[in-house]
Amino acid sequence: MTSNETDIYAKNIILCYPLQPDSCPKAHRLTVIKLTMYTVMLLMILTTVFGNLLVIISISHFKQLQSPTHLIVRSLASSDCLLGSLVMPYSMVRSVEGCWFLGDVVCKVHSSLDMTFCISSILHLSLISIDRYWAICDPLRYKMRITNCTVTVFITITWLFSFAYSFSVVFLGVNAVGLEMLIVQVSCVGNCVLFFNKQWGIICPLLTFFLPGTIMSSLYIKIFHVARKHAKVISDRMTVGATSSTHRERKAAKTLALVMGVFLFCWLPYFIVTAVDPFLNFVTPGDVFEALVWFAYFNSTCNPLIYGFFYPRFQNAFKILISTYIC
Repeated sequence: MTSNETDIYAKNIILCYPLQPDSCPKAHRLTVIKLTMYTVMLLMILTTVFGNLLVIISISHFKQLQSPTHLIVRSLASSDCLLGSLVMPYSMVRSVEGCWFLGDVVCKVHSSLDMTFCISSILHLSLISIDRYWAICDPLRYKMRITNCTVTVFITITWLFSFAYSFSVVFLGVNAVGLEMLIVQVSCVGNCVLFFNKQWGIICPLLTFFLPGTIMSSLYIKIFHVARKHAKVISDRMTVGATSSTHRERKAAKTLALVMGVFLFCWLPYFIVTAVDPFLNFVTPGDVFEALVWFAYFNSTCNPLIYGFFYPRFQNAFKILISTYIC
């Protein structure tokens, strides 16, 4: 390398750790782009944290909301709130700056918590779909089968599985078996990337997304057909009460369609890339992968809006809490 090339290299490349020769380079972005990214991501984080906190406080404060369904919603909101407060701020700095400043151990903990809260959120969405299936398709036996104790047991299992799976995969390194040479080639100080080999690139999406997603899709399609059937039967009676019931059935069906649409929109691109990328020798650019991660995070931002603001009981609870404790 000539002296001129060295000068150009020194001018164009800014290192995460300038005093270390094996440091990763910082992301080369304009200041306007950085400020825009920080603003958008910070708004997402604040909406995720405070939106889910509002759901948690509403269910905990009002006894009318403490049903088995709402206990699952509260646990879902806790998972999303923890993701927004413990994971997303550090991911924001990594995505914008292109550097990880907290060391390898904290990187592993961050990646483990990231997986834990994301998997927990997806599994909670599956629990809600199962709960809604029993409530709408078998209402007579719903109250006997689905109790607060039953729901608490399944919530506990969901959290334990999410923690055990995520921390064991990251700290045992089973996801990177066979990729040692690649990791050595691309590793540098200030990097925090989780690689998946071909086996775990299939196992992880299949176990944590496609299986729960298939269950959710199947149950919501069944619920949608049952809701339409109920609406048709009720509308044939042509009474005032029947009209309001029909409206509720249609609104519930639209809400379910919105739930599945947002879920697939946020998570499907990320897991497709995670499954396909190992077979393409990891050709996905880092910025594209970071964008897909934030699309996945966006689901946790939308959850309190969908499960909270679309239901009158939550709307009334939010109004009371805001007017009493804030205004």
